[in-house]
Amino acid sequence: MDLERLPAAARHGLHPYARVPPPDPDLGPEGGGDDAAPSSAPERRPEVLAAAASASLRVPDAARVFDELPRASIVAVSRPDAGDITPMLLSYTIEVHYKQFRWRLYKKASQVLYLHFALKRREFLEEFHEKQEQAKQVGNTFSQQPLGAILASTVFLLICLRHRINFYILPSKVKEWLQNLGIGEHMQVVHDEDEADDVNVPPQADESSIKNRNVPSSAVLPVIRPALGRQHSISDRAKVAMQEYLNHFLGNLDIVNSPEVCKFLEVSCLSFLPEYGPKLKEDYVSVGHLPKIQKDRKKKCCSCGLFSCCKSNWQKVWVVLKPGFLALLENPFDPKLLDVIIFDALPHMDINGEGQIALAKEIKERNPLHFGFQVSSGGRTIKLRARSSSKVKDWVTAINAARQSPEGWCYPHRFGSFAPPRGLMEDGSMVQWFVDGQAAFEAIASSIEDAKSEIFITGWWLCPELYLRRPFQHHGSSRLDALLEAKAKKGVQMLGDSRDQIQENCATYFYIPEHFSVPAWTCSLNYILLYKEVALALKINSLYSKQRLLNIHENVKVLRYPDHFSSGVYLWSHHEKIVIVDNQVCYIGGLDLCFGRYDSPEHKITDFPPVIWPGKDYYNPRESEPNSWEDTMKDELDRTKYPRMPWHDVQCALFGPACRDVARHFVQRWNYAKRNKALNEQAIPLLMPHHHMVIPHYKGRSKETNDETEGKQDHDKGVDVRNPVSSISRASSQDIPLLLPQELEPQELPNLDLRATDLDVNQSDHLSKKSFNQPLLNRKAKLDSSHKDLPMRSFVDNLSSHEPSSIRRFDSSKDDRHHMDKRWWEMQERGDQVTSVLDVGQVGPRATCRCQVVRSVGQWSAGTTQIEGSIHNAYFSLIEKAEHFVYIENQFFISGLSGDDTIKNRVLEALYRRILRAEREKKRFKAVVVIPLLPGFQGGIDDGGAASVRAIMHWQYRTICRGPNSILQNLFDVIGPKAHDYISFYGLRAHDKLCDVGPLVTNQIYVHSKLMIIDDRITLIGSANINDRSLLGSRDSEIAVVVEDKEVVNSRMDGRPWEAGKFSLSLRLSLWREHLGLHPGEVGHIMDPIDDSTFKNIWMATAKTNTMIYQDVFSCVPNDLIHSRAQFRQSFAQLKDKIGHTTIDLGVAQEKLESYQEGDLKGTNPMDKLQLVKGHLVLFPLDFMCQEDLRPYFSESEYYTSPQVFH
Repeated sequence: MDLERLPAAARHGLHPYARVPPPDPDLGPEGGGDDAAPSSAPERRPEVLAAAASASLRVPDAARVFDELPRASIVAVSRPDAGDITPMLLSYTIEVHYKQFRWRLYKKASQVLYLHFALKRREFLEEFHEKQEQAKQVGNTFSQQPLGAILASTVFLLICLRHRINFYILPSKVKEWLQNLGIGEHMQVVHDEDEADDVNVPPQADESSIKNRNVPSSAVLPVIRPALGRQHSISDRAKVAMQEYLNHFLGNLDIVNSPEVCKFLEVSCLSFLPEYGPKLKEDYVSVGHLPKIQKDRKKKCCSCGLFSCCKSNWQKVWVVLKPGFLALLENPFDPKLLDVIIFDALPHMDINGEGQIALAKEIKERNPLHFGFQVSSGGRTIKLRARSSSKVKDWVTAINAARQSPEGWCYPHRFGSFAPPRGLMEDGSMVQWFVDGQAAFEAIASSIEDAKSEIFITGWWLCPELYLRRPFQHHGSSRLDALLEAKAKKGVQMLGDSRDQIQENCATYFYIPEHFSVPAWTCSLNYILLYKEVALALKINSLYSKQRLLNIHENVKVLRYPDHFSSGVYLWSHHEKIVIVDNQVCYIGGLDLCFGRYDSPEHKITDFPPVIWPGKDYYNPRESEPNSWEDTMKDELDRTKYPRMPWHDVQCALFGPACRDVARHFVQRWNYAKRNKALNEQAIPLLMPHHHMVIPHYKGRSKETNDETEGKQDHDKGVDVRNPVSSISRASSQDIPLLLPQELEPQELPNLDLRATDLDVNQSDHLSKKSFNQPLLNRKAKLDSSHKDLPMRSFVDNLSSHEPSSIRRFDSSKDDRHHMDKRWWEMQERGDQVTSVLDVGQVGPRATCRCQVVRSVGQWSAGTTQIEGSIHNAYFSLIEKAEHFVYIENQFFISGLSGDDTIKNRVLEALYRRILRAEREKKRFKAVVVIPLLPGFQGGIDDGGAASVRAIMHWQYRTICRGPNSILQNLFDVIGPKAHDYISFYGLRAHDKLCDVGPLVTNQIYVHSKLMIIDDRITLIGSANINDRSLLGSRDSEIAVVVEDKEVVNSRMDGRPWEAGKFSLSLRLSLWREHLGLHPGEVGHIMDPIDDSTFKNIWMATAKTNTMIYQDVFSCVPNDLIHSRAQFRQSFAQLKDKIGHTTIDLGVAQEKLESYQEGDLKGTNPMDKLQLVKGHLVLFPLDFMCQEDLRPYFSESEYYTSPQVFH
């Protein structure tokens, strides 16, 4: 029968529940075969047709899985042995199609028979209730109804089927009914393992004894009665008959949505959600680790309830396998998660070193009637039971095959990251940068306002009262708690909306069928994960933030983690800063949604009266940290005496697959915190990660399109492509997203001491000049399978255009964004307006790219099996592969050289190696590092309570220029004073008057950005500091992204033409324009970052001039003239005597500067000198406190704290 007739009927206006006409018996085998009369075909299925026509099987709309009819075809039938003459022993391979999904089922004829009787039972039961109501009206009893006898006989029949009772003992009336169905008098029903879903497994029949039974061929369903003949004819006729039967019960939408058919088809409410990936295996299994599921009526496995089986913790659940996780549901129609196992990187060897650990494996049960297997991932191992050993094998095979998916979640990718590189094909990967809080907060506010389903937020610190737009008096609705409240309430108000409106505006965690009423908890959910600080050490008061957020609305879910006492984690923190909206756009970088972070490129240090920074948002942690955050509108600092501390930061927006990689990281952390802190809290749900690969057949691509896509993949050098190892993977290859590689080999994470082990972080990640200049457009090449990792492709096509700043695309093919919501691409209008990298501001162009999410996590922070330090690996690898230039901005710079047993990260070692290579090759190379002038913690340099400030200073100077482990001293030992030509360090500073009549003050601009730009082509942006806390993976948790440009622009490098990346170059130009105080027309002067005309004449000259002016006007610290704490105390006392008041870092200027002019002492206005300051760039003082040992003394409490806290 032509399966296309089903949708065609619907297209021609037929009722969707209408039955498809039976096939024409004159067409040949489909009419019944040589041994069956054509007229007998309709007589085979009177009960099936009656069931299809009956409305009694109608399923409530809310429980429906299908909203249109699926199609099924028999693709294979097992051929019976010579001694087998019954079709009951045949097995069928059924391919089912529904919308964009297709999957295969392997069913025995006995399972189809059981499905048939289960449908009949449902029909009889519902008809019985209807008849019973009629009987009550006419005063008849149930025993007087003929249907009652039929119902009793049917129930008895099912009991016989379950317990293998010979049909000879059935009442004559039931035997007569069975004979009318075509089941012969001499048939003995074969028990099958799929007849029931009970946890207690019945005794298994011997397969050989089943085969030897002489079962007549008439013992089969009415529509499956192939005549006796040759073995191949039995299979062929059974295939035709089964196809006909499937077409009939799949022709009724109510029957298809019945629990019996859904179980038979192995589908659930999660099956057809594209955001979770293709449909894989589903079925009932038993688990013992979950709390007892409360049901309406207690079901007992025995009549007495006294045996241990009634008290067992094992219970039946529905398990859904997806490419990235295993989900456990109470039943196929309930979307509430009971548990979820998110697949994560597994160790390469088991505890005995005998081979790679499998995701799933069989286990031997002590009870021979139990058949179990276990799934291990993310530091967890759960045990499950199936009804037979064959079911166990099927599950183990399917789960282990899922690890071979293109994402390869079970083994690390490039840099040892959990996430694969994105953008190797046109998958919608795009990025956009934001400099400083003003631009980033505006974008985040707009995204939250446009949210339709869910918002994920996590950070080190979160303030609900933070205004995301300023001036705050005019943007009250932009306060974070107000934004979240508006979205949460909007979800509840949408309950009366139509289905289309609901799908557009509310959270959709499962498919919404027609006429489905959405419950309140599915709308506008906000998930917020807060770092639970050690209250004695930090004053961020996450408990207050949690309580304030929970009071907003029930749709706001909040978790704080970790519990320090139970987890034993006191020293480390959750340091990521993430905002994810609808899995469509993600913001990562250095900005927490908290006080003190909002700023603009001007970096104002005063605000009196308050217009921009209200209350405690006027923030300077060097001066004072608030003891309470509850009265947020009350000032902590006197605005007429103290400046705020300006905040410089960089944020990055990710669109496309990389966004959902970050969301997967958030979900992994959320679920881990949920299990450890709120296991039994029903209000805190478990989450499932979204699937995020381009799946061509979902979008209806033609074969030519797929071939073209494969051709584009073919020129990715270094990509390892192999055929899937399992037949299951090959069979479902069309359901697997087509992103290379199809299979990745596991690779071990590199040793942290990379120099000692002589091991590159990524030996195959060669970003050589040769690779940049290769023409890649529309070029096909054979794949080099020698590399086991997945390096990103070179991103420059060597085209002939030489127009200044002309933007070219890596690939001329049109972006394929059908799987993305177009509204997200229109959100930031500036991203589409930027036509030149010289047009730089706070918001960068939205650029296509290749990108990869990297992170630092471990067992305590995310529950991962292994420690992941892929951010560290990325830093090391990218620096070593840099050709000309490395630009770093970071909050800290604490690293070690090879052989340093105290500091473990090797960013410094990578810089050291690269500089020595440049010296050997006699090539120009620059490393520029911008960091804070002082740590952003409370306390003056000489204060008794500032030991933490001095300790961090010690570790930074130890890295930079003091002692045998510093980079400058080691370079001086090899190349002498030329070391400063290769690497230099800088800070940022600003000044202003506190008020109209107030003093002139200065303050450092706190550099909080965490970024690195390589050769104006590659950028790393995230939350990770350059220290062991952030980079090792076992300490603070971090997130970052490596961005490699696809779009290139003509630029210059070392005096020569250079093809730079649009994203990377525009970001550097924006940062340098801000730091140097350049006007828009002057940006072209800094295109070449290492040429003397830029670096010496503009960058270094500006830094030196600004440093001298600030020293003359303020004598502020840190500076190179103060070498000891005694000198600091002397300077502080002198200034206080002159001006009566100063800041903690000597940041107040005298009203008149005294200087000798022509032999006379004269006073000059300090503003006259400050007008010569350009931008904010100053030199980092390398000699500050050079005569002091800045480590804590034994009398200070920090002395007894682990030094690891500070580095």
